[in-house]
Amino acid sequence: MSIQDYINSLDERSRQVLFAVIESYIHKPEPVGSRFVTKKYPMGFSPATIRNIMADLEELGLLTQPHTSAGRVPTDRGYRYYVDSLLKPESSVPRDPYAEMMRDFARRIDAIKNDLTVLFHEVTDTLSQMSNYVGVVLPPKPAKTVFSRIDLMKYRDGNVVALLLMDDGVIRNKVIKVDPELTQDDLNRIAEYLNGEFHGKTLDEMTEMLVRLMHDEKALWDKMISRAIEVCNQTLRFSGEDLYVSGLYDAMDLPDFSDINRIRQLSRAIKDKHTILRLLDEFANTEGVHVVIGRESSASELQNLSIVASSYRDGGRPAGVVALIGPTRMDYSKAIVMVDTVAHCISQAFDEHR
Repeated sequence: MSIQDYINSLDERSRQVLFAVIESYIHKPEPVGSRFVTKKYPMGFSPATIRNIMADLEELGLLTQPHTSAGRVPTDRGYRYYVDSLLKPESSVPRDPYAEMMRDFARRIDAIKNDLTVLFHEVTDTLSQMSNYVGVVLPPKPAKTVFSRIDLMKYRDGNVVALLLMDDGVIRNKVIKVDPELTQDDLNRIAEYLNGEFHGKTLDEMTEMLVRLMHDEKALWDKMISRAIEVCNQTLRFSGEDLYVSGLYDAMDLPDFSDINRIRQLSRAIKDKHTILRLLDEFANTEGVHVVIGRESSASELQNLSIVASSYRDGGRPAGVVALIGPTRMDYSKAIVMVDTVAHCISQAFDEHR
């Protein structure tokens, strides 16, 4: 038998000890000894029996001993076994402790579901505050949605707020840079021109039309049209690669990031959005909760971290991904419930809006 075969056939006694070590370590990041397990978890085993079981689990690569005289801590392989058990359909992951928080969250989502920017900031803020991990949302790719109208509001110092209303009623907003000399009347004329030209077009079609206009010398001679092209070009940069992130500084308070190198690693992973985007994109067209643990990630920046992610849907179609990023010593039970519940809340908000 291979090591994996032995792991797959763990007896109930070994599972109990493994889960006791993992859950103890999740709640307090210190090596777990056999005496501690005996006192905290009434399994009816002697410390010597538990010590022998822990030694067997170490041989299987599920636990490791940082020092000869220390207790054991979980490995990535140990966490994987634990998480797979939580994700099984018959698993009874406790949801009650978070039920009221999730109901409150669902009510807030319902009130702001028309504005995606506000919605996704609320999602990441809520996830990070409730978990102390980093909350992340990959928004829907907007290219196939249909444009209804644009409104432009002068802000200050050459900044303008562009409000883009789509045919499904969803509002996207963005602050863009324009010529400071433009008045609100100028902006209204530009918006009127864009609404006349692009109403009913998908964002993909609008992009193609913009490219043609930018090569039309006659259009470029018209100062208003030229300005309208620039405004629209900036506004359409609602890239499918946008990423909403919250909670980086809160996560740094965790003992796992007391090492400055770990902090830098986490910070780099968040700042280099392409790394996270590539990973989350893999989950965009899947269903259910997915967990990537430590070295399972192909990205070196994420190999001391874990990601719990789930796609959310719009009208039954995959739309985007919601996720939590934290240390491998993550409270997976809590993170799985939160991510799964939030993904369902977003999907329901989209469905009710249609």
